[in-house]
Amino acid sequence: MGTAEFTAGLNIAMKIPKAQYDATVAFYRDTLGFEVEEHDAPEAPTVARTHSVRFGPTTLWLDRVDNYSHPDLWLQLHTDDLDAATRKLAEAGVHPCDEVEPLVNTGSRTHWVKNPAGVVHLLAEAR
Repeated sequence: MGTAEFTAGLNIAMKIPKAQYDATVAFYRDTLGFEVEEHDAPEAPTVARTHSVRFGPTTLWLDRVDNYSHPDLWLQLHTDDLDAATRKLAEAGVHPCDEVEPLVNTGSRTHWVKNPAGVVHLLAEAR
């Protein structure tokens, strides 16, 4: 059995209610002057629209989620061994919660997990 190592990913997702979405996109694009790009067909069926924002070395994804009542922030983690990482997290009482958002066609092995404060993290195996 391998030993899991974790690194920060280059993606942050901000889940935004429909009523606040357009104003939030305009804030990053028009007010802050960041590069904002709309994308077609998000891979997650819960996301109605998505824009990416160049946020330094990170990509901030602005995801419109029509059934949300307040915004939420999701982070990305990478690991070199998803199985070992899942075991290590389980030893700390953290278990996959893949039901938060089904993923399709990601091209890598992943799990959703939450930190003790309830912040969602996409744990992706990077090889």
